[in-house]
Amino acid sequence: MSTSYTGGCACGAIRYEISGEPAVMLDCQCRQCQRDSGTGHQSHLTFVAAEVKIDGDLSHWQTVGDDGTVKQRGFCPTCGSPVSLTFPDMPAVFIVTPASLDDPGRYQPQLVSWTAAGHPWDHLDPALPKFDRMPPR
Repeated sequence: MSTSYTGGCACGAIRYEISGEPAVMLDCQCRQCQRDSGTGHQSHLTFVAAEVKIDGDLSHWQTVGDDGTVKQRGFCPTCGSPVSLTFPDMPAVFIVTPASLDDPGRYQPQLVSWTAAGHPWDHLDPALPKFDRMPPR
């Protein structure tokens, strides 16, 4: 039996608990993730059909990916910490950032996506599989 993934924002106004294991853990170098993280990539734990409990009210902003996918990024309205990423057209998918985890050491990246938008100064694990865009499903 797995242990829930717990975490929240920097100020503590948002807390979450996710029951289940991530479908994938990845580093994404797309421009949207760069802008959201403030650096060369953003890391994601992607859960599918997991039980998610959130205490507190996330604020959201919406973007549209290169392939037309609508994304809603959830953040704390008090401290501004990025916490989650969801997709209105895929309600079973819930993504959190490893920095928001109570135990960020649980994050173990499995691949890197959108290397086509990556920068030479953003050094990621060279042993990870890399994809120019999103990996095939």
